[in-house]
Amino acid sequence: MPRVLLIEDDPSIREGVGLGLRRRGHDVSAAETGEAGLELMASFHPELVLLDLMLPGINGVQVCRRIRENSQVPIIMLTARGDDFDIVVGLEAGADDYIVKPARTEVIEARIKAVLRRLSEPAGGRPGVEFHGELAVDRAGLTVAKKGERLPLAPSEIKLLLHLSASPEQVFSRQQLLEYVWDHSYHADARLVDACVRRLRHKIEDPDGAPRYIQTVRGFGYRFGPL
Repeated sequence: MPRVLLIEDDPSIREGVGLGLRRRGHDVSAAETGEAGLELMASFHPELVLLDLMLPGINGVQVCRRIRENSQVPIIMLTARGDDFDIVVGLEAGADDYIVKPARTEVIEARIKAVLRRLSEPAGGRPGVEFHGELAVDRAGLTVAKKGERLPLAPSEIKLLLHLSASPEQVFSRQQLLEYVWDHSYHADARLVDACVRRLRHKIEDPDGAPRYIQTVRGFGYRFGPL
């Protein structure tokens, strides 16, 4: 089972979630502050991070940004109800998903499996390296390069790009992308999709001009191309 780093300042939540995940076979290391969590990143080498947004000292958004400077490990935010603005900021900072507290351990476990499953499943299309303009998409290696330079994409960003580029010109609704990329079969929050698209555009698109690779279809969703 994957190693999970839990960064949560509420002792009851930290102990409850940690105990529940350990009972399911996870190796869990827990921290009560952002500073302690960042220190554990270097020694524990987690395969997924559960990150509370409201932390003393360095808050969850700042921790997320710090992690993304050196690692593309999947990050799931833990948020309180009504933290809509913080959710958007956290997603923009590089988080892959979020869970509203309080949440049962089985819900957290299901979301962990969904996030980790994204890079283990094929994204469709032919194997090998595909070239889309300046982008080289390696479906087998799950990497993307622009002008020969590999891009540091988070798991959700890779899965989204692979899915869109496998069917150029096809329009996907936000709900379709939620179901495929995030494995959310219910009517989930479309902000997951929009935030991921913004992060991905920032990495693959040219800084000036209209989006070249991922285009918005107003009132519906997104499509890949034309180039």
